[in-house]
Amino acid sequence: MLYEKLEGGKVGCLLCAHRCVIKPGRRGICAVRENIDGTLYSLVYGRIISVNIDPIEKKPLFHFLPGSRSLSIATVGCNFRCEYCQNYEISQFPRERPAVAIPGEELTPQAVVDMAVRGECESISYTYTEPTIFFEFAYDCARLAHEKGVSNVFVSNGFMTPESARLIAPYLDANNIDLKGDNEFYKKICHAKVEPVKETIKLMKELGVWVEVTTLIIPGYNDSEGILKDIADFIASVDPSIPWHVTQFYPAYKLLDKPRTPVETLRWARELGFQAGLKYVYEGNVPGEGGENTYCPSCKELLVRRIGFSIVENRMRNGVCFKCGVHQAGRWEYQ
Repeated sequence: MLYEKLEGGKVGCLLCAHRCVIKPGRRGICAVRENIDGTLYSLVYGRIISVNIDPIEKKPLFHFLPGSRSLSIATVGCNFRCEYCQNYEISQFPRERPAVAIPGEELTPQAVVDMAVRGECESISYTYTEPTIFFEFAYDCARLAHEKGVSNVFVSNGFMTPESARLIAPYLDANNIDLKGDNEFYKKICHAKVEPVKETIKLMKELGVWVEVTTLIIPGYNDSEGILKDIADFIASVDPSIPWHVTQFYPAYKLLDKPRTPVETLRWARELGFQAGLKYVYEGNVPGEGGENTYCPSCKELLVRRIGFSIVENRMRNGVCFKCGVHQAGRWEYQ
């Protein structure tokens, strides 16, 4: 899906913002889309490398069907090369081992949806790596899932094209999008650009998809006041009701020389978010610190108390504050 044939047997991929022009016999930056004799093929359709049932809070999504279960699936491959990727074994597999056959269990979209229904999952999450790179499979699963009343979730780096975003949006219910830093951070650490990510956040919101944003804060890289304030201001400019998750970094992959993010930094970032006008800001990867709780932005009453991925107390009814009656942004009702 979403490519065009060019002169000389080349193809132009229209799935992600890299917009790769791929010569015959070569693959795109994601390393899982190959030009075979002038036709672009997905190498990962139905080849699932990871399947788990997760709490929806793990995505993290705090304002979307709280307390529900989500069937989470992924293939190998990614269109980013983040130097701190915690799932690098699957995201970078085809890039680092190009001579090895694409691994994964062969599943049909119907099998995935049936698995979600049997597991009493309210949603399917396309996650662990960038779902755009297995777009065709996610798209086919998502359409079938909607027919069964199962929601669909992307956990994404947001580096999509408007074409792919508009195509999946009618079947996509929620999208947690990483907004990782400024453009310099994206170029140096992710080998990408920030502007397409911002455009995806705006477009997803415009298309009616529930959006939450995550920023993993890495000491010395994206933890300056300027970067964090710019991110918070941008989110607020799109919609101040978008939840922002500021999460703790821990050393992984190639970025092993930095310490975990201090909890004090997360608290400070959270305050910057509130100062920018955001209504919901959460601290992530630090269970029990209190920054995971939901408070009513109108009367400041505690509404949802969380520890890690578990809801300890929910004092709302269908998203309405029990004290002042203000409806909280999100999707709280089950189908």
